[in-house]
Amino acid sequence: MSWTDDETPPTGPPDGPMNGPLDGPLDGIRVADFSRVLAGPFATMMLADFGADVIKIEHPRGDDTRAWVPPVDENGMGSYFASVNRNKRSVVCDLRTEAGLAEARALALSADVVIENFRPGVMEQYGLDYDSLTQERPELVYCSITGFGRAGGAALPGYDLLVQAVGGLMSVTGSPDSEPSKVGVALVDVITGQNAVVGILAALRSRDQTGLGQRVDVNLLSSLLAGLVNQASSTLATGVAPKRLGNAHPSIAPYETFRTLDDPIAIAVGTDKQFSSLVQELGVPELATDGRFGSNANRLAHRSELKALLEEQLKTRPAAEWTTSLSTARVPAGKVNSIAEALDLAALLGLAPVVPVTDSVGSRVSRQIANPITLSGTPARYLRPPPLLGEHAGATFDPPQTHSIRFTD
Repeated sequence: MSWTDDETPPTGPPDGPMNGPLDGPLDGIRVADFSRVLAGPFATMMLADFGADVIKIEHPRGDDTRAWVPPVDENGMGSYFASVNRNKRSVVCDLRTEAGLAEARALALSADVVIENFRPGVMEQYGLDYDSLTQERPELVYCSITGFGRAGGAALPGYDLLVQAVGGLMSVTGSPDSEPSKVGVALVDVITGQNAVVGILAALRSRDQTGLGQRVDVNLLSSLLAGLVNQASSTLATGVAPKRLGNAHPSIAPYETFRTLDDPIAIAVGTDKQFSSLVQELGVPELATDGRFGSNANRLAHRSELKALLEEQLKTRPAAEWTTSLSTARVPAGKVNSIAEALDLAALLGLAPVVPVTDSVGSRVSRQIANPITLSGTPARYLRPPPLLGEHAGATFDPPQTHSIRFTD
């Protein structure tokens, strides 16, 4: 079978980062992507980077984030939408019409993976739910992303801010004397998207062994609770809810930000040896043998006193000088960077954090943050910029004959 349109598949710049000719590890896997906004689109972009053929099925007005402007990228596209939708094709299906619903259903039945993040019950309303589709295609892997699961929390709206609040993350974010604060990015959505990728890949692996697909359920609240790791574990162990500590760590000191002559610096001391090196470099080696600071437990008990003594020394020189000297002394330290400075640092370290993604005729180039996963043999590929709404309309497709479908132009 084939999916065809008039587009010649772009290969990207011949010398561009990871745009080589190798097949991706997910080549032959088709994904019918009914998701919108962040968690689902992030997951499907990760799959697309490694070769999955992702068909983004959009409402006539498009993914909500197409309208979240400004800012816009170099092509005038909303940068929010562009951040999670590369390597995909876009088709418009109005599920309220007979023709649109028929096309959406045919796409879902042609896919290896369906992913959706509608409110529970919406896909059932259109006959696009797991039970309906797997009656015809039992090998289908079907991933649902919800805010609070499909049972007791089905009616609750799954917004990242709301989950950060009710899921406890805001309670441990911010300084002790501030109000609870959200993280500066929709981190719960991102974690949930990553969990969706893991679940989908595990289900595909199981299908390789059994020939049968299965349902993958992920939700924002469970993803956040698992992502709270040591803070959640501490709550279980002690019955006491952790408090906000600002940039400090609940179990290690000194492990926070400190003022210098100009910019703040982060110092992450995890061992007594590192602490000894730190105070030696700061010119106060006697602190290493001071009874208040000789062990991590004592440093935690006297955190405020220790911070004042360290900042007294740190405020004598700029952050950049301290970063250099402390790093030379093998003390983990770094200036608190802006995002632009962080990108510059990653480039300096040879991590190639930004990749250009070019369309088939080279008329549209989108600068993107690189996929964070590096595979030595089948690396991520950047073949298509984020699609225009309905850019790949007019495609033709047939129902699959096997449970591994190759997508061809």
